[in-house]
Amino acid sequence: MTESWVNSAQRIGADLHLELSGPGGRRAALTRALREAVRSGRLAPGTRLPPYRSLAADLGVARNTVADAYAELVAEGWLTARQGSGTQVADRAEPLCRAERTPAKTPPRARGPRHDLRQGTPDASAFPRAAWSACYRRALGAAPNEAFGPGDPAGRRELREALTGYLARARGVRTEPDRIVVCSGFAHALRLLFGQGAGGVLRGPLGVEAYGLEFHRGLLATAGVRTVPLPLDEDGARVDLLERERAVLLTPAHQFPTGGPLHPERRAGVIDWARARGAVVLEDDYDGEFRYDRRPVGALQGLDPERVIHLGSVSKSLSPALRLGWMVLPERYVEPVLAAKGEREAWASVLDQLALAEFIVSGAYDRHVRRMRQRYRRRRDRLVAALAVHAPQVAVTGIAAGLHAVLRLPPGTERSTLKAAAWQGVALDGLAAFRHPEAEATAGDGLVVGYAAAAEHAYGAALEALCGVLPPG
Repeated sequence: MTESWVNSAQRIGADLHLELSGPGGRRAALTRALREAVRSGRLAPGTRLPPYRSLAADLGVARNTVADAYAELVAEGWLTARQGSGTQVADRAEPLCRAERTPAKTPPRARGPRHDLRQGTPDASAFPRAAWSACYRRALGAAPNEAFGPGDPAGRRELREALTGYLARARGVRTEPDRIVVCSGFAHALRLLFGQGAGGVLRGPLGVEAYGLEFHRGLLATAGVRTVPLPLDEDGARVDLLERERAVLLTPAHQFPTGGPLHPERRAGVIDWARARGAVVLEDDYDGEFRYDRRPVGALQGLDPERVIHLGSVSKSLSPALRLGWMVLPERYVEPVLAAKGEREAWASVLDQLALAEFIVSGAYDRHVRRMRQRYRRRRDRLVAALAVHAPQVAVTGIAAGLHAVLRLPPGTERSTLKAAAWQGVALDGLAAFRHPEAEATAGDGLVVGYAAAAEHAYGAALEALCGVLPPG
């Protein structure tokens, strides 16, 4: 039976991304990659290839580049093209037999899931390549000579000034450039703040939300920091239960992963606690740009800049590949953090910092965020609509903001649903994976479904596969 690109050849798309190299430009590289995929049998006879527009968008090339590559392979007999049937691998394009294949020099990489609905990753195909390239070129041309020497551990002044204005305007953060330290992301910020043993800027015990990323808890445990889970309810973390903790880590604008903001009374309450105890609040503003059905929730830092460390990055808004983040620090922590970081910038590329500064100042960052907010809202709406039709028994929560939704499942069905999803090639997470080992399972059974990572042309098939594995009502 004829295979479809969504169900089978979507996996080849990742290989094409990796193989677009060599002489002759992108058209020649794409032609070689497609020809080799057919020759090796990775694109089987009869496989339908995606339309020009879809493949061009996924690979970040012009539509004419894809059209020319297809036309050349049709002329060579590798592909066939018929009106109304699209472009397919020719039936006579048989792969090489096993004996004729060139032995691989390195073990093949494991293929990704057929349908990617994991949380935490933006749409990679939507990275603003043209705008970023333009900003990079302008920043590179305007960079002073000293920018090409050892980097300032605080980060480039241009970026810290740009962030000061942007965070004040978009997130209500009150700061100045000298109180911002650039880092390579949230995990790097935690390592700088807590270090190893007694040498860190901050020390435990640290209050954390009962549900959060296990990776962050593991990083803190490695640093010798004891974490104390705070129960969650409809108003967010129970900050009223904080006692002897020296700091607390929260996601107040959009609790991860259950969704929902920290209630205003609790926002004020945690600031009062920090003042009374001489403690500090770590604010993880991981997806502060993406709000859909409510007014934006300003940063907690705005209530007391001397009691809150505001942590952000571009990993959700642009790409985790850029490895750029920031810490907005109370004045007393600036020098200790810089001392922990060292005399030179060892993590965040100075040139990427300059490009991001230009990206923000030029308005390109705002335009990109607005465009992605619309795209992700449409995807969220498609998810909700598909569930309403195919799985009305499943409640959806946490959808007013962010890049993921929580699907509430009947008690005792989370593990079996995850197994069924894995069998069907659907990658997603269960709520249990985010629970602190010392916390009670108050959130119940559920799935954390990311609606950003899947390619646009594959999203419909991913939703169909998801609905097919959900437990009946």
